Amino acid sequence: MALALFNTIGRTVKPFISLVPGKVGFYGCGPTVYDYAHIGNLRAYVLHDILVRTLIRAGFSVTYVMNITDIGHLSGDNDTGNDKMINSAIVSGKSVLEVADFYTQAFFTDTERLGIMKPTIVCKATEHVADMIALIQRIEAAGYTYCSGGNLYFDITKFPSYGTLARLRLDELRAGVRIDIDKNKHNSQDFVLWFTKSKFENHALTWDSPWGRGYPGWHIECSAMSIKYLGEQFDIHAGGIDHIPVHHTNEIAQSEAATGKSPWVQYWVHNEFLVLDKGKMSKTSGDFITLQMLVDAGYHPMDYRYFLLGAHYRSQIQFSYQALDGARNARKSLVDKLLLLKEKAGSTSGTPSQAYLASFDNAMENDLSTPRALAVLWTVIRDPKLSAADIVATVAVIDGILGLQLMADSVAAPVAIDAARIEALIAERTEAKEQKDFVKADCIRQELNKYGIVLTDTPTGTTWRIDIL
Repeated sequence: MALALFNTIGRTVKPFISLVPGKVGFYGCGPTVYDYAHIGNLRAYVLHDILVRTLIRAGFSVTYVMNITDIGHLSGDNDTGNDKMINSAIVSGKSVLEVADFYTQAFFTDTERLGIMKPTIVCKATEHVADMIALIQRIEAAGYTYCSGGNLYFDITKFPSYGTLARLRLDELRAGVRIDIDKNKHNSQDFVLWFTKSKFENHALTWDSPWGRGYPGWHIECSAMSIKYLGEQFDIHAGGIDHIPVHHTNEIAQSEAATGKSPWVQYWVHNEFLVLDKGKMSKTSGDFITLQMLVDAGYHPMDYRYFLLGAHYRSQIQFSYQALDGARNARKSLVDKLLLLKEKAGSTSGTPSQAYLASFDNAMENDLSTPRALAVLWTVIRDPKLSAADIVATVAVIDGILGLQLMADSVAAPVAIDAARIEALIAERTEAKEQKDFVKADCIRQELNKYGIVLTDTPTGTTWRIDIL
């Protein structure tokens, strides 16, 4: 399997070659746990899951690291705005850590329901402050920082390649007007590595540091934890496109400044937004939909996963319940047909079609083209030339990568019509034809057609197959 991924640095699809043959170090930006994840947030984690499954299919051993931001993330990525964690704690009447623990558990409940495999390593920011301080000290020793107003800042003018990921021009950033929100900054794009009490009085979580008692900036946590668990250079870093201009740009600058190694990350993988008709989904504005809301409306979490896979991860998706209905109907059809195929196959063990798996792998290795992969799945399940057992065996492999739980749900799903019933109706139709009761015979054919059962009359009898309408 020759996997190729779109690398945000360079904006091109590149063949994937890991730093260590057969092994992949992968870091995915995790949630800030001050509220429930909305379905737009969850799109990123479905992508990460698909990527991990595809890498495993390609023969790699994957170490997947995800952070949990339980130290306050400001509402503005440029060190501005209010502390989201503290705001949530005030509203709920709980401590910051109680809030973080509650929403962390809620997040993993959602990801489990979406069939997302848990990362190899889940690391909380509050448990890695010492690692952050140590990394900041390395950045400071390398000459990339300055203290101002009690805070320690990263000076972007000391890092000539700043902004490469987002295609920002350093000379234009230098010429920019200093922002008024933080007069301590030398340049508008400089960012905080360590806050002291000068930012917020009586901050809920603070630690002693060489720069005074305070707390780390948001960007440093991902650098510190990814380096701790994956080394000073690793293969893949993923997140939403909103992380490109600030968070990931700052991560690159501080990480390469500390280590002196470039590139810090080989491949940057970013997913597009899921939007409502009003625009981008936002927890800050309160205009968002959670997975539980979909469940309460009668949808299976896998319906939403199918909906996401119907679009390429780099394409923006507009959410609507009409579109989700289409995904639900499509997935239900797959489950129903697969159940009938299992009934027909009985105890016969099938052999996966290598031709179809090659087509599926080709779709996935081409920058994770899940729409093409779904097309292959539909073609497999309706192929009259394959035996029922071989179709089931092929779908099992595909479902293991797409993670739609088709195999599992087609075991537990209620059976509207099973293979024995189909055979009985065919026998009844054959008898009706022999009695010249063609109206009854046609009614039986139409009844079977409702379930996607197509009959073919041959000189030796009537055969049936499952068709997807």
